[in-house]
Amino acid sequence: MLSRIALALSFAALATAASAEELAGDRLRQAIEGRTVFLSTPYGLELPLRYERGGQVTGDVSGFRLAAMFAPRETGRWWIDGNQLCQQWPTWYDGETACFTIRMEGDNSLSWTRNDGLQGTARIRG
Repeated sequence: MLSRIALALSFAALATAASAEELAGDRLRQAIEGRTVFLSTPYGLELPLRYERGGQVTGDVSGFRLAAMFAPRETGRWWIDGNQLCQQWPTWYDGETACFTIRMEGDNSLSWTRNDGLQGTARIRG
């Protein structure tokens, strides 16, 4: 019985991995451009990032209590570099560029891995 459960879980994991699609180039741009990505945070909140056409990205955490510790709303820039989504903010993350590998996990959900190895999930709307 236990081996059947393990086998079923293995198939479920394979099906999930097979359905995830790593995005690159134009496909990555089409998935992000003109949409809002809601990053899941460890605090149970979602950080909305609006990726505009023309390369602007706006993050707004003004509704969060923690926002008092840094700029609650900021507009930076984003671009596609091969198979990665890159972004840079004026003050967030000390203005350093961060690039992400994006995998679509369903119609409106994704997982990401930042170039420093940090990973997370998000949902997309728009």
